Amino acid sequence: MAELRDPENTIFIELKNGVVAIELLTDVAPGHCERMKVLARAGSYDNVCFHRVIDGFMAQTGDVKNGNTEKNLNMGLAGTGKSDLPDLKAEFSNVPHDRGTLAAARSQNPNSANSQFFINFRDNHFLNRQYTVYGRVIDGMSHVDEIVRGEPPANPDRMISVKVAADVS
Repeated sequence: MAELRDPENTIFIELKNGVVAIELLTDVAPGHCERMKVLARAGSYDNVCFHRVIDGFMAQTGDVKNGNTEKNLNMGLAGTGKSDLPDLKAEFSNVPHDRGTLAAARSQNPNSANSQFFINFRDNHFLNRQYTVYGRVIDGMSHVDEIVRGEPPANPDRMISVKVAADVS
């Protein structure tokens, strides 16, 4: 992996086949970036499954309430939960939903994003300015491409660990 420009604003997601590095776009969506770092530092994302993975579209995860494969996995409810922190105000921007971008998942209410997010498998520009983009994969996209598909997957993959790069020695 190349030297990181900003370890405090880079996230490492360990998947079954390797580590994915995500650069957070703090200048675009500071609230969402801060939330991801808070949840990562608390260990909230560790062992959370990918509960909705659509081939040619995206992989969604981050349900810290119902999606933890070690504590509280409930595939019937996965995708409906969030953290105990308040929902986030939308931070829509002109950053396009390109392959490898990370965006906040939410309900119909634009200000309902909380802990869930998705990574785009391909350019999904029909989502532009409707969901908050707050990161992009800078290394390891091939590992994202290998995530098991399904809505929900029969045997979902999980984020083994999620860490802020600055905290990794």
